Amino acid sequence: MTQETTSKLKTAVVFVATIIFGFLFFAVPNLFFGIFKINDGLIGTNLAIIGISQFVMVTSLIYFSLKYLKKDMTYIGLNFNHWKRDLSNGLGVTLVRVVVDFGFIIPNTGGANRADVLEVINSLDGTTTGLISLLILGVVGGGITEEIYNRGFFINIMKDLFKNETVGLWISSVLSILFFSVGHLPSSNLLWYDILVASIIYTSLFLYTGRLTAPMIAHAAWNSTAILLINYWYF
Repeated sequence: MTQETTSKLKTAVVFVATIIFGFLFFAVPNLFFGIFKINDGLIGTNLAIIGISQFVMVTSLIYFSLKYLKKDMTYIGLNFNHWKRDLSNGLGVTLVRVVVDFGFIIPNTGGANRADVLEVINSLDGTTTGLISLLILGVVGGGITEEIYNRGFFINIMKDLFKNETVGLWISSVLSILFFSVGHLPSSNLLWYDILVASIIYTSLFLYTGRLTAPMIAHAAWNSTAILLINYWYF
């Protein structure tokens, strides 16, 4: 067995293990509060705890996985060298999406009766603390942690398994889009469409910039804006 083959095998094992355990780390906090109903379950401050728990567990897992592979977080695109440009790109894409979705798509596809809107409504408890907690979950658990896991780690480590880096990059990007979408368990064609569009947008920003900053900003901005608008219009 050549050194290159051994290295790719090591990368493959670490990649698969990290993806599996990362998925579990996302799910466990939700399951814990959902099953045991501590402080009324999946509402209020529990949502902030879930988001922060996901961030700590998943990013720690990825940090040590990269360290084992003799890499660091910059290898998966986590740097802020061009944060102003990334901020502009991320917020610009989000603005267009907000106008299209909340101006046309959501009002004409069920509004407050849409499954995704109802999910947000059910998570809000009518208090400022509850709203802030849901925002923390959306930004920390979603915008930051999901991008590090689904975009940065998934794409940049999977592409290392291919001899042709360009081919590997495109294959891993497509699989990342599908994995991210399936992981959100869409329950209808409409939700499939929504999550696929979001995943394609975030992945495109990542590929275009080569950094996680822009997709993290776009993801976090969309989650927080959607929560605030649903709270204002539909709750």
